[in-house]
Amino acid sequence: MNKRLTISRRAFLKGPAVLAAAGAAATSIDIARAAHAAGGDTLKVALIGCGGRGTGAAANCLSVPDPIRLVAVADAFEDRARSALAALKQQFGDKVAVPSDRVFVGFDAYRQAIHCGVDLVLLVEPPGFRPAHYRAAIEAGKHVFMEKPCCVDAPGFRSLMETNKLADQKNCKVVVGLNIRHTPEFIETVKRIHGGAVGRPGCLRAYCNNAGVWVRPREPGQTEMQYQMRNWYYFVWLSGDHIVEQHVHALDLANWAAGDRHPVEANGMGGRQVRKGKDVGQIYDHHYVEYGYADGTKMFSQCRHIPHCWTEFGVFAHGPKGTAKCAGEITGENAWRYRGPNVSGHQQEHNDLIRLIRENVPHNEGYYGATSSFTAILGRMATYSGQVVRWDEAVAKGPNEMPERLAWDAKPRVLPDQDGSYEHAVAVPGVYKPY
Repeated sequence: MNKRLTISRRAFLKGPAVLAAAGAAATSIDIARAAHAAGGDTLKVALIGCGGRGTGAAANCLSVPDPIRLVAVADAFEDRARSALAALKQQFGDKVAVPSDRVFVGFDAYRQAIHCGVDLVLLVEPPGFRPAHYRAAIEAGKHVFMEKPCCVDAPGFRSLMETNKLADQKNCKVVVGLNIRHTPEFIETVKRIHGGAVGRPGCLRAYCNNAGVWVRPREPGQTEMQYQMRNWYYFVWLSGDHIVEQHVHALDLANWAAGDRHPVEANGMGGRQVRKGKDVGQIYDHHYVEYGYADGTKMFSQCRHIPHCWTEFGVFAHGPKGTAKCAGEITGENAWRYRGPNVSGHQQEHNDLIRLIRENVPHNEGYYGATSSFTAILGRMATYSGQVVRWDEAVAKGPNEMPERLAWDAKPRVLPDQDGSYEHAVAVPGVYKPY
């Protein structure tokens, strides 16, 4: 485990006093960044990705009781950039100070936002873009909040891991939108699991079953790139499939409960039963994956987007002394239930990030953000192919899902047939090759 990450993880488990002590003990402090620890300077923020989650992340950031100002917004689409800006301005008033020349639009908008004198960037664009945007932000020496998942393919994962090293060197603070890691009932449950409350968990179960998400039909005059960007959830190069885009939360929690490790192999099955028609791209509507860790621990994972079925989100860790429901409950020899305050993880992750910047505490969540994202990608490779897929081979050989060129007139890798359907592009187990 990365040493910086270890310090910050313990700090979160033990509270703000330990965070301050960890910051005082840091041996390499970037003098330019230390200026932000004084507490009087206004932190200037850029929002990159102005959809619903991006607007929400910006609202969480601006809600931190600290001198913070949003000074730039960026999105591929101008209407989203301006609608997000209007909503945030109405809610936060003077904390939003974005002149018209700092509303950046297009595929290169992220670079303009990063390089307009900001301290912190919020990366909340579709996940396929995240590795490149993260790299640009860290190269520019910015602190980063990036939403989950952090990548959609193996090249993206490799890029993230390299950028994480650079973030450590530059003393950039990095928080990932796996908000469970900032929520007290989950923190305390995992702490008890690691302390032996259920014994060594030999079996984990992870669930993310729900009815599904929005669909955005094609509009007249759209290019194929514009359509896929608007309907991004349904294309692998943009979302990674729902096992990556949504289920990553539960998979991250399972990895965390297992000792902050990732699986070494996966096998599984999945497909499309209700996702039919021209508006639902190429992704599956259900996945079931059996993950194996190096020590023999198994994690059984299911995620589903089918209405009128059993819904569940959660992770269960089973050991010889009992079972932990990782949202705040243990049964067995060391029975326990969380009875502390109800805290919003979405808000707390931003509270923590701003405190870490102010106190200059080394902190980088990019490592577990990357490995949990690739855990989900590994599962997708297994369900798409019907093969046993191994971590090291998948990291080294997994395909690049991104288009060769990013422009409104460019062609994505997957195109509709003459009837406007993407059914031909849906992975077929036994035919699809994971690498």
